[in-house]
Amino acid sequence: MLNGIMRIGIYGGTFAPVHRGHVAAAEAFIRQMELDLLYVIPAGIPPHKQIDEADDPAHRLAMCELAFGGMEKVIVCDMEIARGGKSFTVDTLRALSGEDRRLFLLMGTDMMLTLDSWRSPDEIFRLCYPVYIRREHDPILEGQIVAKNQLYQEKYGRIVRRLMGDVIELSSTEIRDRVKSGEGISDLVPTPVADYIKSNGLYR
Repeated sequence: MLNGIMRIGIYGGTFAPVHRGHVAAAEAFIRQMELDLLYVIPAGIPPHKQIDEADDPAHRLAMCELAFGGMEKVIVCDMEIARGGKSFTVDTLRALSGEDRRLFLLMGTDMMLTLDSWRSPDEIFRLCYPVYIRREHDPILEGQIVAKNQLYQEKYGRIVRRLMGDVIELSSTEIRDRVKSGEGISDLVPTPVADYIKSNGLYR
């Protein structure tokens, strides 16, 4: 905390399921943005992604608690699930904003490139400092990222900053596919999450 201002991170997503890439991103976010606190917030109904009809937000929340529960400075929060309906980031930022706090919002490359299509992007840029992390090795995206940041600077007076670190190429879709085909996932998700998926028969 500096001059009485808390640096608070917000890491939202579907987390279906949460995996080691998510955990590594959270650790980098806390360290590089010098956060005092990080809220991990599973979405209720994500507006930008199609989720399985059998999806149960309670399972996703429980897995996040298992994955992040032991991490210092991290709070797993159910506010978007409890709010019901589609989970719009701007609503979460409004709920968490305050004069005594500075908000930082973490997202992946795909979300960074489409941020201006979200609900109330001007308000999102006003309420927080957006940050993205690369989770893929795709040099073609570099030019798109530069172009988008130029647009954001011109339109909103702010860019999306990048977290540095080793890229962990993992996707929740890959994990669900491996579970469905009977393959192991212990190398992809934290051990308690793998145990939870197995004991609850998820993604089969």
